[in-house]
Amino acid sequence: MSSAVRFGVNYTPSEGWFHHWLDFDLDSVRADLDSIAELGLDHIRVFPIWPYFQPNRSLIRPRAVEQLVAVADAAAERGMDVNVDGLQGHLSSFDFLPSWTQTWHRRNLFTDPEVVEGQAEYLRTLAAALADRPNFIGMTVGNEINQFSAGPHPDPDRAQTDLVDAWLERMLTACEKGAPGKLHLHAEYDAAWYQDDMPFTPAQAARRGAVTAVHSWVFNGTAQRHGRTGVATEHHAAYLIELSKAWADDPARPVWLQEVGAPAPLVPAEHAAAFTEATVANALDCPDLWGVTWWCSHDVSRDLADFPELEYGLGLLTNARRPKDSARALARAARSAREQAYAPKPRTTALVVPTEPARRSLCAPGGPVFEAFFRLTADGARPTTVLASRADDAEHLTARGITEVVTPDQVP
Repeated sequence: MSSAVRFGVNYTPSEGWFHHWLDFDLDSVRADLDSIAELGLDHIRVFPIWPYFQPNRSLIRPRAVEQLVAVADAAAERGMDVNVDGLQGHLSSFDFLPSWTQTWHRRNLFTDPEVVEGQAEYLRTLAAALADRPNFIGMTVGNEINQFSAGPHPDPDRAQTDLVDAWLERMLTACEKGAPGKLHLHAEYDAAWYQDDMPFTPAQAARRGAVTAVHSWVFNGTAQRHGRTGVATEHHAAYLIELSKAWADDPARPVWLQEVGAPAPLVPAEHAAAFTEATVANALDCPDLWGVTWWCSHDVSRDLADFPELEYGLGLLTNARRPKDSARALARAARSAREQAYAPKPRTTALVVPTEPARRSLCAPGGPVFEAFFRLTADGARPTTVLASRADDAEHLTARGITEVVTPDQVP
């Protein structure tokens, strides 16, 4: 794996959004990828829609898989690598689950043996189809699939943490079986770090898979509480990167900022470029950053109905494939990072976080860990985090370059 930080984008097709798989047009995809490549980005994250690709548990549509490979090959022609999310799952407020898991066939996504077997075969099939492509980074199990496992989802597939852990192992094993040696991972939304009753845990995120993925969205209470240009808002992505390190067993485990975007109206369109610039600069001040993958490539068309308003304008590019100021900001950041060696100094001050996942809400916006982290940041301390159970482990602290450990109540 390259030591250089990767810069990419979550690919949202300019025509048809992710429904483009139903009317697949490779020429349109190529035009989209041209507009992304012109920004100087080196990878895309691609989203096959699970029920479109596997409409029946025993039917994984060969033509759909061929189209996915065609997207990867088109990206390769433009010098870009590809990560593929498998279980979509959930995207931009919509759930996409196959009929064989719903209504008359309602079965738990994480514990039903037949569903789990179907998921594993699906992931293995996608990975195997791409295994020989040099530009295939690897599989992400699914997009924020933890949102199906607990509230606030209106119909959650509840499972205990140990069963979720077994499910993750099965899914990652299937990816590895399909494409041995690739960078396979799983990715959750921030409830994994912030919500006490979420069965997907920080330890799973920081220990299972090849890298830790974090998804940073400041509409989670951060921007509401701290404002558009608040320290917490502009450093939220960096916070999640550093928060993840508390649970990692490997002191140098890579962290992928796999989703981050500028959501209106909390970040108005005219301020999206400044937010992009600040967020990326602060993330680059975190050691062991694998890459930054912005959400998203192209706007959602106004011809499509019922999206939350913020989703329509998150693209770096318009539906006409024209770059916005935020696209130029990301392009500048990518170019600068390549010209300068990425070597941020260790973060020597560690803030103690609770070891128990049932207390992780202390790390959420408004919680004492969260607020103390940003008071330290505002004072220039460049903090990281450490579990309470490791706060006196000299060997662990030394391996991470930590020289000072503080608790939230010690931060003025």
